[in-house]
Amino acid sequence: MFVEKTAPLNIENLKKEIAAYTHQTLEVSDSLDKVLQFVELEHLYSAALEEISTKLRILDEDFQVKTAHNPIHHMERRVKKLPSLIQKLKRKGLELSADAAKANIYDIAGIRVICNYFDDIYTVERLLLQQSDVNLLRRKDYVESPKENGYKSLHLVVTVPLFLTDGVVETPVEVQLRTIGMDMWASLEHKLHYKSVKNTDDYHELLKECADDIANVESKMQRVHLDIQHDEK
Repeated sequence: MFVEKTAPLNIENLKKEIAAYTHQTLEVSDSLDKVLQFVELEHLYSAALEEISTKLRILDEDFQVKTAHNPIHHMERRVKKLPSLIQKLKRKGLELSADAAKANIYDIAGIRVICNYFDDIYTVERLLLQQSDVNLLRRKDYVESPKENGYKSLHLVVTVPLFLTDGVVETPVEVQLRTIGMDMWASLEHKLHYKSVKNTDDYHELLKECADDIANVESKMQRVHLDIQHDEK
């Protein structure tokens, strides 16, 4: 079996490459130093995502072994891209630096956990938060209290310890938990909100109706699922 290993960027080598390309000395400008700090920031938050992803995968597999049910349908993860991060720092009136981002932006690392049923959302939350090295910073429950547009999801910001070569760093990760139906709804709503779509106001009421219909159908399917599980015991 052939295993390909992707090597992460090395800051010192990157400095040398940039200096050679721009015909500068290694004592690079402050602006370039800031860029390199953001590169290091991406490495940090990518590692945090790896930690959370592994924890969730192990929980899902263990749940399957013991109950014959997977609460997690699939997961998607991302580290916020530099242009998007800079834009958010500007919107908040913050210094454009990696330190300001680490101190004030909690969704640099984000993972979306798509669950099969509403109950699975809270099951995954409980199992994740009971781990001793996972600390809850923020919690917003849009399942119990949906947004006006019908959006239903559970948002958590947690920290996980990263054991790096120069010490332990507690790093935040945003975890969004939603059902399959609500993920489909949110994807469409995102397109209408952020893309150049004409007459988006015409769709607001229709999307709200769709969100309510999806929640109603998923609640019925959950009842069937629970009845089947009960009969199998």
